[in-house]
Amino acid sequence: MKKLNFSKLRKYLPFILVLLAIACCIPSIADVGNQNRYDTGSNGGGDFDLGVLIGWLINLFIQSPILGLIAVVVIIIAYRIMKKKSKDTDYINKNVNNQANSEVTMDYSGLVSEEIRAIDPDFSSDKFIGFAREVFMTIQQAWTTKDWKPIRPFESEALFNQHKQQLDEYIRLGKTNVVEKIAIKHCSLHSFKQDGDKEVLTVWLNAVMRDYVIDDKTKKVLESDPNRDWYMKYEMIFNRKAGLKTDPGKKGNTITNCPNCGAPTEITSSGQCAYCGSVITNGEHDWVLTDIHSRN
Repeated sequence: MKKLNFSKLRKYLPFILVLLAIACCIPSIADVGNQNRYDTGSNGGGDFDLGVLIGWLINLFIQSPILGLIAVVVIIIAYRIMKKKSKDTDYINKNVNNQANSEVTMDYSGLVSEEIRAIDPDFSSDKFIGFAREVFMTIQQAWTTKDWKPIRPFESEALFNQHKQQLDEYIRLGKTNVVEKIAIKHCSLHSFKQDGDKEVLTVWLNAVMRDYVIDDKTKKVLESDPNRDWYMKYEMIFNRKAGLKTDPGKKGNTITNCPNCGAPTEITSSGQCAYCGSVITNGEHDWVLTDIHSRN
């Protein structure tokens, strides 16, 4: 049997590492769904440091070329196994839901509620959390149906225009971003502050959902997988005019009538009441959503 020539083996080391790097980089091309609709952030998993792995393999090859080759083989086999599992939606969904159910998110609702009730005695954390959940679900439904009007009463003008512009681009391209099977796993008040002439209330919300893009004409799936679950974590920011008080007779924070004239809610694209012309989505009358983005 011919003995291994270690000097020649070291000569081929760079080529082996290049091949390994190519193999390990392949799985990084994946759809992240739902994260780029409202911001440029991401709450994906931890980054894989390929440089550390290559450095470790180089040291191992220098010390023992045989062990280095064994390590490469083991890594490639492990990668192929994980790649296979990465295409198994049942395996992915099980892990996604296990993560969503087991992850602990700090709930500051009690403390935040006490802080707000010190200046607004009738404020209810339970009612507001219910309102935040309703706003979130309305956003997802409006996004899927490509009809942003239902969300207009809940958003500031700037946020509404931003979302509408993003949605109009989908319409122009003849695509639909379907968001369905939404399960909210956590929703709580995270922080409150008074900032000049406004009050700012931040809500944290975690949800598992299906998120994919289809072609409007052919119904062909263009991005992601309609059978795959995604675990998303959001930060929702609500503003209102400083000094406003909660109406104890109002059920939650849902806008059902114009606070100025009392007419049934029918708001134009500029956030005005269709009956009296009053702008009612600027935080002058009640809480309004001013930002929503994914968080880590």
